[in-house]
Amino acid sequence: MGWKTLDDMDLDGKRVLVRVDINVPLVDGVVTDSTRIRRIAPTVRDILAAGGKPILLAHFGRPGGERRENLSLNQLVPTLERAFETKVRFAADCVGAGAKEAAETLQPGEVLLLENTRFHAAETKNDPTLAAGMAELGDVYCNDAFSAAHRAHSSTEALARLLPACAGRLMQAELQALEAALGAPQRPVTAVVGGAKVSSKLELLSNLIEKVDYLVIGGGMANTFLVAQGLPVGVSLAERLMKDTAAEILAKAEALGCKIILPGDIVVAKKFEAHAENQTLPADQCPEDAMILDAGPDSVAAINAIFEQSKTLIWNGPLGAFEMEPFDAATNAAALKAAALTRAGLLTAVAGGGDTVSALNASGAARDFSYISTAGGAFLEWMEGKTLPGVAALEG
Repeated sequence: MGWKTLDDMDLDGKRVLVRVDINVPLVDGVVTDSTRIRRIAPTVRDILAAGGKPILLAHFGRPGGERRENLSLNQLVPTLERAFETKVRFAADCVGAGAKEAAETLQPGEVLLLENTRFHAAETKNDPTLAAGMAELGDVYCNDAFSAAHRAHSSTEALARLLPACAGRLMQAELQALEAALGAPQRPVTAVVGGAKVSSKLELLSNLIEKVDYLVIGGGMANTFLVAQGLPVGVSLAERLMKDTAAEILAKAEALGCKIILPGDIVVAKKFEAHAENQTLPADQCPEDAMILDAGPDSVAAINAIFEQSKTLIWNGPLGAFEMEPFDAATNAAALKAAALTRAGLLTAVAGGGDTVSALNASGAARDFSYISTAGGAFLEWMEGKTLPGVAALEG
């Protein structure tokens, strides 16, 4: 762990620039899901408790470097005040005289929210001048936005190199969970990777087969691997032109000692709709006019047996068309098995990605996983083995 946490910093009387992700959904100016705001509350409260003065930096939407009132962070002040249970002041810019005055006059126990960093086109260019302007507002830099750590922006990368820097509580929890899952995991390690396309997760698959013992492939991706094995997939979603690439991944995995798990039985239907008439068949018997929409019960049993042998699990993507009953069955059953093993202390289970979070929440398994990342792109790039600029900057 080459980065510092809030516990390593002297915060008493210091202005702490905190990069957060509060890119929450708004309908008619009202926050409809405050999850991201609630998750940064521990960082803000700990800074206040240590005598520090939190100054929040954040982006909101995609204003493209222009000031757009519908993307002003001022709309979030009431929700922030409820989450932090304290006064939140607002500055109409993230740099300049007005922001500087607001930072200098911030009182103990108060929080300052700076305006949308992306109102400046220079933000997404990692501009050092913009970062220097932000640095003038604080004494310490704290990054609590792992979800933005894969972007080298002024407020995530350049700024971190201008002030004493540390990770916030959410960033700390995320990095510790990821380190436990892939950095120095307990073995055996199993990864579940689902989704529609092999082409979108080539780097992910290539990295994982070098690091895990078992790789479970589900969703539309699995169909491409079945094609690579010469099996019929009917009219299923599959990247048939990627079959050679899939075959190469299978061969490389075997050479590395990583066992790839594909469906042994399949649930097929002739219509892509909820409650469509369906049947369960061996994986090599998909009819020409049918599509594979889920893994079958034998496949789930095999996956669950692997979970029982494993010490660490990383999950990204569903096993089938989880949005539609009954084609959510395999995802739900495997997720609940992983949750039960985690609850019993037998498994460390880390999951992330939009569809993954939705699927685990729908099954009721999410609450028992060791860690659920809401970071999306940053989580995926970490799984791909890429360096995240926002994390690297904290390591100095």
